[in-house]
Amino acid sequence: MFGWRHPEFRRGAREMAGILPGIGAWGLITGVAMIKAGLSVPAAVAMTLFVYAGSAQLAALPLITAGAPLWVIWATAFCVNLRFVIFSAQWRPYFAVYPRAERTRMAFFSGDLNYILFMRRFPDPVPAPEQKPYFWGGAVSNWFAWQIPSMLGIAMADVIPTSWGIGFAGTLALIGLACSLLGSRSSLVAAAVAGCAAVAAYALPLRLNIVVAIAAAVAIGLLMERTRPGPATPVGGTR
Repeated sequence: MFGWRHPEFRRGAREMAGILPGIGAWGLITGVAMIKAGLSVPAAVAMTLFVYAGSAQLAALPLITAGAPLWVIWATAFCVNLRFVIFSAQWRPYFAVYPRAERTRMAFFSGDLNYILFMRRFPDPVPAPEQKPYFWGGAVSNWFAWQIPSMLGIAMADVIPTSWGIGFAGTLALIGLACSLLGSRSSLVAAAVAGCAAVAAYALPLRLNIVVAIAAAVAIGLLMERTRPGPATPVGGTR
């Protein structure tokens, strides 16, 4: 299923390796935060295994602690993870040929950094056999880099203070990779608009500023795409 013998699987794992320390730090502090928020060890373990989304976990924890209604917790996690709708739309041209069960597995194991590395490796949306092994090479590495430190954080929550703030290392890794993709004018403008929108909408509840930033970036990207000058028409108006 993973194609782990394929050279591209090893390449995907190797390119992910440089950012695994940041992912691990983020997972560790998330594991600690779950216990500090009052979750039992079994509940924290289940959350890290089945939710597998650091941003959503951290956004939901204060609501769980405060006894918020279940629908509010679900809505918050949904809003925080709306960016994966954009990721999935970008991945669709590459993976639409695979069965639904396989695409469902890939969707569960996908992540922000997987998406960034994959798009940098395969910028043209044309299906190719090596894309699936590359995806799984990064996804499997990402999964273990998250789960092992998260479990460690759950087990050692009493001795690891959340004030260390080591989870910020994961954010720095994500920012560094995102900046490496900003190679065109349109991507730079979209990133700048997204950043400004996120800051401007920071006061919104449920971290909806993330959704606003994504929507703003997509909108400006589509606008720039539509207003981009097309190829010149030959004299005479025919081709």
